[in-house]
Amino acid sequence: MHELTYEEIAIGDKASVSKTISESDVYQFAGITGDFNPIHINKEFAEKSLFKERVVHGILTSGLISAVIGMKLPGANTVYLGQTLNFKAPVKIGDTVEAEVTVIEKKDKHKIIRMETVVRNQRGEVVIDGEATVMKV
Repeated sequence: MHELTYEEIAIGDKASVSKTISESDVYQFAGITGDFNPIHINKEFAEKSLFKERVVHGILTSGLISAVIGMKLPGANTVYLGQTLNFKAPVKIGDTVEAEVTVIEKKDKHKIIRMETVVRNQRGEVVIDGEATVMKV
């Protein structure tokens, strides 16, 4: 785990994490959240869908943004205040996704940091974009 002080963080700083999403990840997420939508877990159902195969829960994929924020930038002692998410493309089981955050604004009075958030698949396609607002405590 990495920990930066608020003062060490600069506009333009970036960090990322990547992960290949497995079938096990999808089943575990469904079990934890109770989201057993068949588009995620039922192969036969998903084959008849718009996507023609199972897709990963969008919130599972976006959780990688939280991993970057909590573990790398800003790192430990960061509190999430808000997150916008725009789902641009499906993530399929077996895809490798990379979540990246970029510092775009700092508000010194309360040590608030605004970050651009982007998740891309192994082909470089944006699957999620948005913004996160965090506070360094």
